Amino acid sequence: MKAEALFWQQCTQAVTDDGSIDAQRLMDLVIATYRVHESNYDEIERRVETLLRENHVLRGNISALGQAFDGQKKLFEIILNNLPLGLSVFDADQRLTLSNIRFRQLFDLTAEDLTAGATIADLTAKMRGRESTKPGRRTGRHSSATAKSSGLRRREWLMDDGRIIQSMVTILSDGSNISIHADITEDRRAAERITYLAHHDPLTGLPNRIHFREQVDATLAERKPDEQIALVHLNLDRFKSINNTMGVSAGDKILQQVAERVRASAGSENTLARLGSDEFAILQTGKQQPWNVTALAEQIRRELSEPFFHGEKQVELSVSMGIAIAPEDGEETDILLKNAGVALSHAKADGRKRERFFAGEMEAQMQLRHALEADLKAAVENEEFELHYQPLYDLSQRRICGFEALIRWNHPVRGRVPPMDFIPLAEEVGLVVDIGRWVLRRACNDAALWPEGIKIAVNVSAIQFSSSDLTRDVSEALAAAALSPSRLELEITESVLMENLSEVLPILHALKERGIRISMDDFGTGYSSLSYLSSFPFDKIKIDKSFVNDIVDNREAHAIMHAIILLGDALGMRVTVEGVETVEQLALLECEECDEIQGYHISPPRPACDVPHLLSLPPKSGGVTRLPKTKH
Repeated sequence: MKAEALFWQQCTQAVTDDGSIDAQRLMDLVIATYRVHESNYDEIERRVETLLRENHVLRGNISALGQAFDGQKKLFEIILNNLPLGLSVFDADQRLTLSNIRFRQLFDLTAEDLTAGATIADLTAKMRGRESTKPGRRTGRHSSATAKSSGLRRREWLMDDGRIIQSMVTILSDGSNISIHADITEDRRAAERITYLAHHDPLTGLPNRIHFREQVDATLAERKPDEQIALVHLNLDRFKSINNTMGVSAGDKILQQVAERVRASAGSENTLARLGSDEFAILQTGKQQPWNVTALAEQIRRELSEPFFHGEKQVELSVSMGIAIAPEDGEETDILLKNAGVALSHAKADGRKRERFFAGEMEAQMQLRHALEADLKAAVENEEFELHYQPLYDLSQRRICGFEALIRWNHPVRGRVPPMDFIPLAEEVGLVVDIGRWVLRRACNDAALWPEGIKIAVNVSAIQFSSSDLTRDVSEALAAAALSPSRLELEITESVLMENLSEVLPILHALKERGIRISMDDFGTGYSSLSYLSSFPFDKIKIDKSFVNDIVDNREAHAIMHAIILLGDALGMRVTVEGVETVEQLALLECEECDEIQGYHISPPRPACDVPHLLSLPPKSGGVTRLPKTKH
C-alpha cells in the first residue's frame, strides 16, 4: 500500500465521534506501522546476508567444478590422442564432431582437414587411398545380417602406400556413428601367410602334399578317355648325409636350389610339389606318354647333375625317380601315388641315379616289405628298440623342464634303422600299436627315475587312437611306473584329428581329465591346425621347426612366429618352438616370451643314460633377461 493511502487510512481510524482527530491514536497507529515495516526490513537484511553467503559458497562450488571439468577435459584429450586406434564421431548429417590424432595419422590427413563439421565425403576425397571392394574375411549372408541388426559395419581402406586400414562403424539410433580404425596390414599379411602355408611348403614355396593330392584328384576326375597322366615321384639320393655333414640349415638352402631347378624343368604347365624332406612330385598332363615324361625325367637329371654350392662348398647330387601313368597304373590318387612310390623304391634298390616306370612285376616289392614287417615284429618281441631323449627347455626358468621320447631301432643286421624308414610301415601293418605301447611303458619307467619336476613327452599316432585302447595303455604305463599323470605329455599331430575327429576327441578329453597334458605337434604345417584349436583345449602347441629357420633375418617369418606365440598365449596354451639351432634364434624367442624351446642348440636326442648329465648342464641363454610368465 502506498504511503499516502496508508496515512489517510490511519487518519480515518483516528477520527473521534465528534469528528476531531485523536492525535495520540494517530501517533500510535503511525508508530505501529513503522515498527511492522522495521521488522520486515530486518528480515530482508537477514535474508540478503543469507543469500550472499550461499552465493559465495555456490561460486566456490562452481569454481571447483570448473577446475575438475578442465582436468577431466585434459585427461580425456590425453587418452583420446594416445589411443593406439583411430577414433572418429560423425553426427546424423555425417559431419565430423570428434576425432583423435591416430585417426589423422592412419588416413594421412592434416589438422585443417579435420575441422568440426567436415563431411565424410570431404574427408574421403582427401584420403590417399580408396575403400577396398574385396570381401572381408568374415563376410557372408549370416555375418551381413548380424551386422545390420547390431548396427555394426566393417569397412576396409587400401591406402596408396600399401597399408590396409579397417574401420568398425557403430551406427546409433539417431543416425550418427562412432568408428574405430586400425592398421591391420601386418595382421592381414601374417594371416594370409599362414593360410598360404596350409597349402604350400614353407621352405620352397611349392604346393605341399595335401595340395598336391587335391591337384591329382581334380586332374584324374577331369581326365579325358584317351588322355594319359604321368606322376613322377622324385627323391634325392643320400641327402640325409648332407644334413649330417653340413647341417640342416645348409641342407635347406640346397633344397631350395633343387626346387628352383626342378621347377624350371617341369615348366608352368605341370604341377610340382614337395612331399617331404627331400621328396618331390610332378604331375604331367596333356602329353603323349611315356615319351614326354621320359624327356622330362632326363631334363631334371641333367639339371640336378650340375653342382650345387653352399658358400665355397660344392655339393653334387643325384636323383631317383619313380613314374606311374594313369590310367594303366591306376585311376585313383592313392593307387597312382603308391605305384609311383613302388617304382621309386625299385629305382633306389637298383643303385639310385635312375628312373623306373611302374610295372606289374614290381609286386615283388611287397615281399621285401613283408620281410621288413617280419623284422619289425621280431624287433617288438626282442626289444630291439631303444629310446633317446631330447630336452625341452623352459626359457623363463632357464632349465630343462622335460624330454621328448624318440624311438630308435637297432636292427641286428641292418644296424640303426631311422624312424622314418620303419614307422610308416609300422603304421600301415598295425605294429605301431605294439611299438607305441612299448614306448609309453619305457618312457614312463625312465621318467620315474628323473627329478619330480621333469616331464616326459611321448608321440602318439592316429592308429593308436583307432586300433587300441589308448586310455587303458596310458593308465597301465603310468601305474607300472608309479608316475604322476601330470608329468606325462602326449603329442599328437593334425593327422590324428583328421582321421576321425568324433572318435579322437572323447579319448583326448578322458586323458586330459586324468591330468595328462595334450600337445599339438608340428603346429602350422597342416591344413586346418587353427580350426582344431577350437575343437579341443590343448595344453600346448609345438611350432614346427620350418617356421624357425628364417626368424632372425626374415621379417615375415618373425611376424608369423610372433602371431602364433600370441595366439597360444591368448588361448592359455604353452608354446614350444622346435628346431632351435642358434643362439640368435634363442635370443629372439626370449624376447618374444616363448615358453619352451627344443632343438640342437640345447641338445640332440640322447640315450636315457645321458639324462642326468643333461640336467646338470649350466643354463642356456640368448642374453635376454625376462620375468617368468604365468599361464592360465
